[in-house]
Amino acid sequence: MLDFNPRPSMAERINALVDAALIAEREATPPRTYLGASRLGHACERALQFEFAGAPKDEGADFGGQTLRIFEIGHQLEDLAIRWLRAAGLDLYTRKGNRPDGEQFGFSVAGGRIRGHVDGIVAAAPAALGLRTPALWECKTMNAKNWRACVKDGVAVSKPVYAAQIAIYQAYMEPSVPGISSTPALFTAINKDTAELHHEQVAFDADLAQRMSDRAVRILQATDVGELLPRIAANRDFFECRFCAHAERCWGLAA
Repeated sequence: MLDFNPRPSMAERINALVDAALIAEREATPPRTYLGASRLGHACERALQFEFAGAPKDEGADFGGQTLRIFEIGHQLEDLAIRWLRAAGLDLYTRKGNRPDGEQFGFSVAGGRIRGHVDGIVAAAPAALGLRTPALWECKTMNAKNWRACVKDGVAVSKPVYAAQIAIYQAYMEPSVPGISSTPALFTAINKDTAELHHEQVAFDADLAQRMSDRAVRILQATDVGELLPRIAANRDFFECRFCAHAERCWGLAA
């Protein structure tokens, strides 16, 4: 009897095994027990509260294998950016002692319930650049569309979540790296499609850092007393609400 049922190709079968392995690795990674500073700029406080509390994500809303591959490629590109900047003469520290096995630079406040880990600190740079130090260094990878928007409008306008991350890092790293909040940060964006690089200096925004710090405290306090913070919109069709990993919980069980 002829079998007309389609069968997965060799490529599809290999990719399925790769993705299954990446998903298994992610599931074996212990969940965060703190509020990550890199997420504080997210528009919806309820989503951040769910993340901090470890609320289960909606079925099918977790990252699939392809997304995990994209994340991993981004990490590898950041490692390349570190090498490129050092080759260009920047004294860039990414870990204490600048050793591969050294502890990552970061901060921990509120009894360890708010934490952040920075990509690096520029300790010195070629005089021709006019770059004041010490300077926070943050690196992000983007597709071509987002990268062009970042070049055109700057990170504060095009990627406010990143701007919030930079501001709160500058604020909380000041005690351990004196002067880092009075010196503009160096932000690097890598175009994943073309390998183009964008660099810009980002002055410390004290008001933004304070707002993000207040938001973090508000999330902790509300969670401690079992209070549910407001969601970002009253309309579930709002983009952030429709694609939030906790949409069903937010709009169904906890509306």
